[in-house]
Amino acid sequence: MNARDRFLKTLNFEKCDDRLPLVEWAAWWGLTIERWQTEGMPKELTWDESLAYFDLDPLVLIAVTGGAINDRPSANSCAVTDAASYEAMRPYFFPDAAIATAVEQARSLKARHERGEISIRIWLDGYFWFPRKLLGVEPHLLAFYDHPELMHRMNADLAAFNCRVIDAICTVLTPEMVGFAEDMSYNHGPMLSRACFDEFLLPYYRRTVPVIKGHGVKVLVDTDGDVTTMIPWLFAAGIEGVYPLERQAGVDVARLRQMHPQLIMMGGYDKMVMSQGEAPMRAEFERLLPVMRSGGFIPSVDHQTPPGVSLDNYKIYMRLFREYCERAVR
Repeated sequence: MNARDRFLKTLNFEKCDDRLPLVEWAAWWGLTIERWQTEGMPKELTWDESLAYFDLDPLVLIAVTGGAINDRPSANSCAVTDAASYEAMRPYFFPDAAIATAVEQARSLKARHERGEISIRIWLDGYFWFPRKLLGVEPHLLAFYDHPELMHRMNADLAAFNCRVIDAICTVLTPEMVGFAEDMSYNHGPMLSRACFDEFLLPYYRRTVPVIKGHGVKVLVDTDGDVTTMIPWLFAAGIEGVYPLERQAGVDVARLRQMHPQLIMMGGYDKMVMSQGEAPMRAEFERLLPVMRSGGFIPSVDHQTPPGVSLDNYKIYMRLFREYCERAVR
């Protein structure tokens, strides 16, 4: 089987012939790479060469986000304070050039994608993430109450932009998944109430998700922390899966699989054990193995591999990763 086949089959709860996908959805910190280069990793590897060095299946990212901060007159990412400031800056938030760049990237990947050498994920701003990016963390949380009309205006504009992005990319190729950047949960659960989710986010997911699914693409949400409480909310929005399922936030993928057999999951491997040697790393894979066998779960480090992990330990991780991805289909 090729890399794309494995990724698609796993997303669809189908069994792979040889092993599960070996992917790192977010891979490594820059500081991690710098450390590994002092420990024997060749320097100046391209991204593709780095994946090949560790024998990973390529999962290529095409990111198209609203609020093109570096392209507008002010580089301050919290330039919006009210409706007037949003209207003044709005022409810079949804650039046609960003869509054109994404389409060209898709064209450059098309041949490899058709040969099954790579899987492709699209990354879009979500309807919690985008207003926070423009307003700032605290003003954003207050804006649900102080500026409800502005919140709806921002997300309506973003929904229209996201639909344009998906339609444009899908004229070139069909990606395997779309992930919405949200980060709307933390280690104690959601950062907003169900009522706020239903009023300010749900309508815009319901505009966007059918467009994505209409192209035959799976839809997931990227939210850190403990997403457990939010999963029914996401299902109501048409979302099919979540990542990165951070263990340090108390996320238990076995419990999620029991609660939601149809939930697609990606991530879940506790990055904090990776600096501790083979026995703890193997124990973590043993914890995940039953869920890996259940389908619909793409195991991966639950967030970027931190610089506390040595190159030798990461190579142990990769050896175990392959072993358990093979065991999962037997």
